[in-house]
Amino acid sequence: MTLCTHAGQARPAVLNPRVKVGGQPTAVLTAPWLVTCAASGVPRCVTAQWVTGTTRVRSVGVPLVIQGGTAVCAPSGGPLAVVAVQPRVRGI
Repeated sequence: MTLCTHAGQARPAVLNPRVKVGGQPTAVLTAPWLVTCAASGVPRCVTAQWVTGTTRVRSVGVPLVIQGGTAVCAPSGGPLAVVAVQPRVRGI
């Protein structure tokens, strides 16, 4: 689960079916994220874009989103926080 600074949930607009983790598709760094923001009185987060992700693992030539990556919400400029993850991946 990924949240904006206002506790709004974020999800990828496009999933990557080529690589799965725990049976679920992953998200690539270039895919936009949609944010359902609960903020009031401040600019609500509408979208987010990841700017850093995996450094050695790629799918379709693009890095994947990871817990330690960095994302920026628009129009607020706040970050996304990853609060639930698949903790370990093993490639075969």
